[in-house]
Amino acid sequence: MTTTFNRKNPCTAKLLKAELLTVGCSEKDTWHNEISLQGSGLEYLPGDSLALFSHNSPALADELLTALGFSGSEQVEDPDGAPTDIRTALIESYAITAPDKKFLAAVDQKTAATTAFGELLAPDRKKELADWLWGREVIDVLLEYPDAKFTPEEFVSVLKKLQVRLYSIASSLKAQPDEVHLTVATVAYETFGRKRQGVCSTWLAERINTETPLRCFITPGKGFRPPEPDDETPIIMCGPGTGIAPFRAFLQERQATSAKGKAWLFFGEIHEATCFFYKEEWEHYLADGTLAKLTTAWSRDQQEKVYVQHKILENAAELWRWFEQGAIFYVCGDANRMAPDVDKALHAVVEAAGGKSPEEAAAYIAQMHTDKRYRSDVY
Repeated sequence: MTTTFNRKNPCTAKLLKAELLTVGCSEKDTWHNEISLQGSGLEYLPGDSLALFSHNSPALADELLTALGFSGSEQVEDPDGAPTDIRTALIESYAITAPDKKFLAAVDQKTAATTAFGELLAPDRKKELADWLWGREVIDVLLEYPDAKFTPEEFVSVLKKLQVRLYSIASSLKAQPDEVHLTVATVAYETFGRKRQGVCSTWLAERINTETPLRCFITPGKGFRPPEPDDETPIIMCGPGTGIAPFRAFLQERQATSAKGKAWLFFGEIHEATCFFYKEEWEHYLADGTLAKLTTAWSRDQQEKVYVQHKILENAAELWRWFEQGAIFYVCGDANRMAPDVDKALHAVVEAAGGKSPEEAAAYIAQMHTDKRYRSDVY
């Protein structure tokens, strides 16, 4: 009998290996993580995501405790009502980075002077509030308004529960039994003179080892699956950056099952020399026919930036032939800029190579969506 793992009953796994994929790149750190599922019975399919319970930075939790005047040993309840000390709660149970309206309202109420965000809490000021919040964290608000005094229980009561982080799975169980692989970029940036870090990506990169229990479960990617092995439908996969993850799973699965349809992969990153994730694997798949075509874009290896959407336009005629053969187009990665730019490029491909008007191209792409031949996993 297969055990059902979920948010309330997570699987406990262990890290097997962490490999830096961007050796020599000063602009970013992207990691390949291999996690053991040995003995768990956890199962997944290509296109699924792994949900991970992570921990906050202990250094950030300590900074919050100092700002609040707490020792860290004060007793509070975690979001499930279990007793714990506040330091543990801030590290393991509560969201302590992005402030929300509940927290801001509590600070505003406890502050004698007018806060900069007080009027922005009105329902019709969402855009202005979002602009004010951009780049700020809970610690910034506490430091800016030190007269907002909380008891330990009051403070945790105005925080949200620390949520799981989802990562597209970069492996196939058929190729990697009892393992799940991830491709994770470490989030790090600076705002308002302070260094910020992604909660789960930094936890994975800096604060776990092979003995750390990793609580996780699977989130199904129901509409984001490769065709069945005996289906000869061509597939086109567009996955720049960490968006490559599910397509590594697709190709592992397709090789393991001797899938019949041809496959084309678009991949992009900043530098070919230091950011060509899984290069040897793609070359192997090209050699054995699992992958028919690989098209790459390196945004900063030349004066003018080149992205996957530019490569899509360059290959318009061949893409159109694949579309007319019934190909399914998959895109995974950044939802804010990449995915809309890729979508515009696809419309342009249909117009230029298909000889369609803008209206006809829009209808063609809309029909691809309807026919489930245009599938997105963007975030």
